[in-house]
Amino acid sequence: MKIISWNVNGVRAAVKKDFVNQFKSLDADFFCLQETKAQDDQVKEALTDLSNYFLVSNSATKKGYSGTAILCKSEPIRTFQDIGIDIHDDEGRVVGVETENFNLVNVYVPNSGMGLKRLDYRTTWDAAFANFLADLNQEKPVIVTGDFNVAHQAIDLANPKSNYNKTSGYTQKEIDGLSNILDIGFTDAYRSMYPETVVYTYWSLRTGARARNAGWRIDYFLVANSLMPQVKDVVTHTDIMGSDHCPVELILK
Repeated sequence: MKIISWNVNGVRAAVKKDFVNQFKSLDADFFCLQETKAQDDQVKEALTDLSNYFLVSNSATKKGYSGTAILCKSEPIRTFQDIGIDIHDDEGRVVGVETENFNLVNVYVPNSGMGLKRLDYRTTWDAAFANFLADLNQEKPVIVTGDFNVAHQAIDLANPKSNYNKTSGYTQKEIDGLSNILDIGFTDAYRSMYPETVVYTYWSLRTGARARNAGWRIDYFLVANSLMPQVKDVVTHTDIMGSDHCPVELILK
């Protein structure tokens, strides 16, 4: 079984950049999209060529902002959106499906923003999301994937010293937020398998960072500890273009 996660930086823009062919070539059982930047009906319209897949999406109240979606080869047992807390549920950041063996959660974690203006909100989000995952994991083991907007360790970004506690995505509060999820029974699948490998999943478009590979690893598969024996590999598709992020793939036995 293969699960793909990709922040597409706008699903309608991605479709114009050969997304459909990329999607088909990756041939995943589940394809999780973040930052769709479209309302649910617009996501469906943009992905018309993939209408043979089951689609569930969650759009933000604000148009053209945030948004998540999952495409499935077969219809899941159930679908769900959001985490059940009003202050956190108007930006379309969480969508999920239940399968026979696990719950799959797709998330686009809030960015703390320029000048860390949204860091306090981000901290409350991280705590609420961890609680949501803990409860869901009691029902059935969880795989949570998406853009977590944080580099968890120094190895996960090109310039850790200059960014620490200064730049969104590498403050101690954000790092602790991800650590808290791991502490409740999850494993960073990629880092578990490749503890010393330097790989990035995001590169700033503003600075031409991808050409220099001055990136960040902020897209993850966090797998319930009980499911880790089923993980065969995690692949980072750094060669696939079309967004400021690249797809990440989880392969299950």
